[in-house]
Amino acid sequence: MGTTTRSRRTRRNASAMKMVGALLALHREAAGYTQRSLGERFVVGEQQIASIEQGRRPLKPDLAEQLDELLDTRGALSEALKHMPEVDLVPLWAEEYLDQEREAIAISWYEGLVVPGLLQTETYARAVFRSRVPVYDEDEIEQLVAARIERRELLHRRVPPTASFVIWEAALRDHLGGEDVYVEQVQHLREYADMPGIALQILPLGRTSHAGLDGPFILLETPEHQRLAYTETHRGSQLIADPDEVGILTQKYAMLRTQALNTEDTRDLLDRLLGEA
Repeated sequence: MGTTTRSRRTRRNASAMKMVGALLALHREAAGYTQRSLGERFVVGEQQIASIEQGRRPLKPDLAEQLDELLDTRGALSEALKHMPEVDLVPLWAEEYLDQEREAIAISWYEGLVVPGLLQTETYARAVFRSRVPVYDEDEIEQLVAARIERRELLHRRVPPTASFVIWEAALRDHLGGEDVYVEQVQHLREYADMPGIALQILPLGRTSHAGLDGPFILLETPEHQRLAYTETHRGSQLIADPDEVGILTQKYAMLRTQALNTEDTRDLLDRLLGEA
């Protein structure tokens, strides 16, 4: 798969995805299949069936039709897909990225404008969405904040992904939402800096070289050990699978980690920022 640009399109409601997943599980068990045996039957694997049943991965229409036929559901899965409600708020260009993020076994994230979404507090996320132009109404903001905070759970799974974050200090010098929001966010980062499996590094101001001037990006490793990259602009995004392109961003990230403070010095800087607040 090469570089693909996602256009705006609707994202399925998360609760409805869980409902369809539960329906699949019910019919699978009634037909005497395990997740593994069903995954092998369709060459999609046990993990993908499990993800669909848990509502973490959407059931695609073509697979739904095949499952209806095998499980003798009389079209129940296909009909459920047709009538799923749609959500028009979650970053629509990022649909495929969010699917991959939920499954990733490793995440490397460089951010220079704001705190990475997976590390944001609720109040900071609200301040980010309130900064949007054109503005969201309050109901939209609360739905977006809830979706963003829900994404943080992947860092707290029983087996979380290995995660590395490099944040340019400039993102921590803005006080989005005001002083209280800022202090809470820096305290939150300080807590994550002590979590096992998470490497948090700050790229300090005042350096004479900077490998991330082209903007923020994210690197993912899938359970199948495929390496992907994701970049976002104001009006679109790219999920990148081309090995050469991913390789270039991997080199950039490696350089950023050498330019950034190490994890111990990062903790010290966060402590100083809290002392200054």
